[in-house]
Parts: sequence; structure tokens; C-alpha cells
Amino acid sequence: MSRLTDVVVPPRLGNRFRWLLASSWTSNLGDGILLAAGPLLVASRTDDAFLVALAALLNWLPPLVFGLWAGAVTDRVDRRRLVITVDCVRATLVAVLAGSIFADVATIGVVLVAIFLLATAETFADTASSTLVPMLVQRDDLALANSRIQAGFVTVNQLVGPPLGALLFAAGQALPFAADAVLVAAGALLISRISLPPFRSEHHDTHIRHDIAEGLRWVRHHAAVRTLVLTILIFNVTFGAAWSVLVLYARERLGLGAIGFGLITTVGALGGLAGTLSYGWITARVSLANLMRVGLVIETFTHLGLALTTTPWVALGIFFVFGAHAFVWGTTSVTIRQRAVPTALQGRVGSVNLVGVYGGLVLGAGIGGALAQRYGITAPFWFAFVGSAIFVALIWRELRHVAHTDAQDAPDPV
Repeated sequence: MSRLTDVVVPPRLGNRFRWLLASSWTSNLGDGILLAAGPLLVASRTDDAFLVALAALLNWLPPLVFGLWAGAVTDRVDRRRLVITVDCVRATLVAVLAGSIFADVATIGVVLVAIFLLATAETFADTASSTLVPMLVQRDDLALANSRIQAGFVTVNQLVGPPLGALLFAAGQALPFAADAVLVAAGALLISRISLPPFRSEHHDTHIRHDIAEGLRWVRHHAAVRTLVLTILIFNVTFGAAWSVLVLYARERLGLGAIGFGLITTVGALGGLAGTLSYGWITARVSLANLMRVGLVIETFTHLGLALTTTPWVALGIFFVFGAHAFVWGTTSVTIRQRAVPTALQGRVGSVNLVGVYGGLVLGAGIGGALAQRYGITAPFWFAFVGSAIFVALIWRELRHVAHTDAQDAPDPV
């Protein structure tokens, strides 16, 4: 067992990283359960495409509204304590939701409010936890550490969690939410075992708006990180439009039930595992810029393929390829950012990226819901294909900046 642990998490990453990894995998299992149970709960309360898309929008809105603030707070306070506190709040909120479902008082309004509150708490937890890896491992080990975090995310959040969530939901609608509450609380307990190296914040005498502006300026002047933020913003508009109605697409276009909907995420996770196994081989042979370009092309044709097919097995094959792309893109982009960004700015720069991620998703969800309601369930996928294709053509040359980010280009602020 010890030998297996050393293979999965090499000793040079340290015991503190092992505690962080255990916490990440535990809480991600709970989040993975909700990946299927959440949309299924919404769909059980309404079949209105606009309300279904609104649920996705409310899940994606808090990072856009509170993301920059969360980044500034992260760079001011004890990051470990912030993660523990917010995870305890999340566990309490989900437990209350489970109780309301069990008592049969969870109307669509209650569910939508719960989604917004949970996403708000998760914004602070994710922003703070994303800064811990570069504080615990050496810079040269960041790619390895992030691949282990991402591999666990793919396995438990994407592969194991959704079908388990769908099964629990079928057995009793409150069960997946109760399970998530327990797992998130356990993740908070595990992260409490970590001790962080000394970190001195120098921003207590400045207004939080000043701190936010400093992070925005840093991103604006760093070509590689700026390009990644712009790319994720635009591509998440198209992705958000299509994925905001995915639960209805699976049911109406592919004829899949609750278990089949969970299978979509499972197949995508299998693709992510394929990306995990081949990641070292790929990055040794393909430049970062070309890796980004190939990924964008794959995502563009994902939307086209889903717009055209009505065959579940064809769609599942597309989700498999997309899952591999998503893992490679996610691991590469976070490693680029962590290598380039000074420690004192990790929270704020990460939050700028988070706002880009969810700003695109929020806008896309609104577009997707409106298009599906007016023109049919495939309209968001056609929008996503055309929009992605146009942006790929426009951003193609700018992605060359990504190839030049292997060293920190800016000093720590003084």
C-alpha cells in the first residue's frame, strides 16, 4: 500500500500535499455526486427550459459577482482557515437542502436559492484552495502536483460521483445531498491537518479595491495569462450555452433517463483519464501553444457533433474526446498560471481567471436558455459551434504567447 501511495503521490511532494490531495478527492466526490443530482433535482421540479438554464446560471453567477473579492480576501487572510470555514458552511447548506427535500418543501424556488448560496460559498473555497498547491510543492513539481489533483478530480468528481449521484437520487431524492454534506465536512477535517509555510500579507493597510486593481493590472500586462483568461472567457460563452440545457438535451434529443445522464459525465471522465495517462507523452512532443490550439479545435467540433447526432453512442464518443481535451487544457492552464504568478498575487490573479470562466458561463447560460426555448434544444449547440469557430480563427496567433511562460515574468510585489 505504501509503495502504491508513493507512485500516486511521490514522497518529494511531501506529506502536507498528501493531506491536501486527500481533502480535494474527498470533497470532489461529494461535488461529483451533485453534478448529476443537482440537475436531476431541478428537472424533477420543472420542465421549463428557461428555469433549467436559470439553475445553471445561478450556479455560475457567484464567481462572476464575488470572484474578484474572493481573490483579494484570499491574499489577505489565512488561506487554510478560509477553506475550512467555507467548507463547513457548504456542508451545513447542503444538509439543510437535504432536510427540505426529505420534508417535501423543496420547491423550485428553494432549490434555486440553495444553488446560488452553495455556489457563492464554493467561490471562496475554490479560490483559496487553488493557492495552496504552489505553497506546498516546489515550482518544478507543479505540473506533477496539478496532474494528481486533476486526476483525482476526473476520477471521483467526473467518473465515480455522477453515476453514484444518479443512483442515490433514484433511491431517494434527499440521499445524494446528505452524502455530499458528509463528504464536504470530511474534506474540511482533512485540510485542517495541513500547516502552511509562513506567508506575510502586506495588504491590510490598503483598500480591497486597490488589491483587486493590482491583480487586474498584473493580468493585463502578462501576455500568456491574459491570453488564457480571454480564451476561457469566450469559449465558456459557447460552452455555457450548450451545457446549460444538457440535462434536457440528454432526455429529449438522446432519449436518456437519469442513469443515462450520469453516464455522460462518466464517459467524459474516462476521456479525462485517457488524457491523464497520455499527458506526459503529449507535453513532451507538443508545444503549449499548439496544445491550446488543438484543444480549441476539438471543443469547436464537439458542439457540431452534438448538434448533428441523435444517437446516444455517438454522443458518448464525443463526450469521451471532450473529456480528454478538458483535462489536458485544465492541467496546462493552471500550471502556466501558478508558475507565472507571484505567491502574494495567486488569489487575485486566480480570481481574475475565475471571473473569466464564470462570466462566460453566465452569459452563455442566458443565451442557451433563450435559444432552446425559442428555436429548440439543438439551437444552443449550433450557436456554440459557430461562435467557437469564429473565435479560434481570431485567437490563433495570440496563443503563441503561451509558449513563453516557463519563468516568472514579474517580481513579487513589495
